[in-house]
Amino acid sequence: MARYLCGVIVCLLGLGLMMSEAFEVEVKDESNKTCIFAKLKVNFTIQYDTVNGSKNNVTLVAPDAVTTEGSTCGSSKEASLLKVNFGNNHTWSVNFTNNNTVYNINVIVFTYNTNDSNLFPDAQRKGLLTTVKSVGEPVPINETYTCLNEEVVFTENVVQVYWNVSLLAYAQDVTLKKEFHCSEDKRTTPAPTTPAVTTANTTSAAPTPTPKPEDKPATGNYSISNGTGICLMATMGLQINTTLLVGGKLVWTPFNFNPNRTSSSGNCGNESAVLRLSDNGTAFVEFYFSIRKKNFHLQEVNVTITNATEMSQRTGYNLSLWEASVGNSYLCHKEQVIKVSEDLILNAFDVRVQPFGVHNATYAAAEECFADTDLSFLIPVVVGAVLVFLIILVFISYLIGRRKSRTGYQSV
Repeated sequence: MARYLCGVIVCLLGLGLMMSEAFEVEVKDESNKTCIFAKLKVNFTIQYDTVNGSKNNVTLVAPDAVTTEGSTCGSSKEASLLKVNFGNNHTWSVNFTNNNTVYNINVIVFTYNTNDSNLFPDAQRKGLLTTVKSVGEPVPINETYTCLNEEVVFTENVVQVYWNVSLLAYAQDVTLKKEFHCSEDKRTTPAPTTPAVTTANTTSAAPTPTPKPEDKPATGNYSISNGTGICLMATMGLQINTTLLVGGKLVWTPFNFNPNRTSSSGNCGNESAVLRLSDNGTAFVEFYFSIRKKNFHLQEVNVTITNATEMSQRTGYNLSLWEASVGNSYLCHKEQVIKVSEDLILNAFDVRVQPFGVHNATYAAAEECFADTDLSFLIPVVVGAVLVFLIILVFISYLIGRRKSRTGYQSV
């Protein structure tokens, strides 16, 4: 269903048009030594149902003044937890586990309070609502997880945008200089410490022309790394076709992903993997891969696209696409049409993906899609088979006719 914004859009998702303050916190153990350090900027764009049956969107900016009540350093049997409290009973938390070699950023939990009348004056459902996102990002021990560029996390009814992130767990020295950078930083030039703000005296770059439906998007190469190297690879051209509110009317609008401005993020697991693509904060796509009977397949797609007046978000569940054997790659040159919903279609071109079993940052043997199979050689085979069948049929008819003719001349 369409996601409309009230008045001037408040969901700018890191487009450089909204300021956000950074908060910096430390969690200390009983001996007053720091066990968790965090410094980051984050905006939460929340969609909620109103009392009149419509939907509304609001963006909650994490302030610089927060508390860490409820945080814990953990132990060998208990995960470390960073819990950040701010505003009117809003909380954001992340937990960590470690195996003495790497520590994992495991789960992000965001709880927002719709009783906050300043943010949700017309909310139909009142109370504390929670969204949870599994991350599974491994970071080498004694290294600071750093992401200067924008990272986007999708959860139910909430889009979380992070940048200028520094996280360190299980280390006693917060001045450690060695940094483990996110995939967005490795692919692009680091973003400035403060997003640019549009003012009356600022000259904005001309907007990218809206692609025509027949335009084929450029092909991009994307990859995700874990603590040991590249674990997921993807090559494709992407186009979103959806209905957006333009001039008061719903209009089918195409959007081509531009590889030159598209950043990638995600994570790899033993049974599942996620690839997230963000085109300059305007369009986002999440691909969820899972393993089934020694084959991997695309199980879920989450798509979000924004224009000046609207945000449209759709999810396609229980898919069974792009399937190949674990350890191989999936390849399809023909256009792939994924119907995410009735009013949003994702078109993919020249697709090659390998979410599991990547070695030496190289694709394994390709398993081609059926659409790429060259069936032209079957035409003469089929025609020949039909002709042979007709010849046999005529010959049998001739024999039967000849036998009847001879029977008619037998003596009585």
